[in-house]
Amino acid sequence: MNGLVTAIHEGLRSAADPAKAPEMQRYMKSEMPFLGVPKPERARLARSLFGEFPFTSRDEWLDAVLELWRGATYREERYLALDLVGRYPKWQDPTLLPVYDELVVTGAWWDFVDEIASRRIGPLLRAHPDDVEPVVRTWMTDPDRWRRRVSIICQLGSKGETDLDLLRDAIEANIADPDFFLRKGIGWALRQHARVDPGWVRAFVEAHPELSPLSRREALKHL
Repeated sequence: MNGLVTAIHEGLRSAADPAKAPEMQRYMKSEMPFLGVPKPERARLARSLFGEFPFTSRDEWLDAVLELWRGATYREERYLALDLVGRYPKWQDPTLLPVYDELVVTGAWWDFVDEIASRRIGPLLRAHPDDVEPVVRTWMTDPDRWRRRVSIICQLGSKGETDLDLLRDAIEANIADPDFFLRKGIGWALRQHARVDPGWVRAFVEAHPELSPLSRREALKHL
């Protein structure tokens, strides 16, 4: 086992609070249990251990991420895997898309998926649109609802760089789906873009009366 992965397992268990774990699991509606390590303590542990166990090899870093993610028995271990992903921005490129796809599909819940979509796939889309956009487009109509949610919300941080054709197509592909997470994601994506282009969002909502009440309410929340 990678030295960092071992240290993370040990560090999380040392910081565990069994009294907090059940409530954290109930709040997240998670099948995977928690150890009861709150976010500030996880952040301190990550800073300490990532500094103690640096990576000079991209392959070794990626192996550690996947070892930690795939071997996780507690949710905090996967949170640390996502933190480790963000530790090395120099290694972010479109070849990581299959890895992020695995994390989305196996994570299969909003806390994991939303971070991967907005903080990992979104920046890759902006930096490498020719490589990433075709993949995102395949996710728009994928049977997996979390891939579809990624296609909708991956541009949350794009602001003026938002690919409006991609945003429109992702929403229209899922506009009739009754799934809560897709409807919420549609509203969230529109609400976020309204910060930079309220006119486009108003026009989009007006032109799409089939938007669910949830999506419409979220889209117009600050307009």
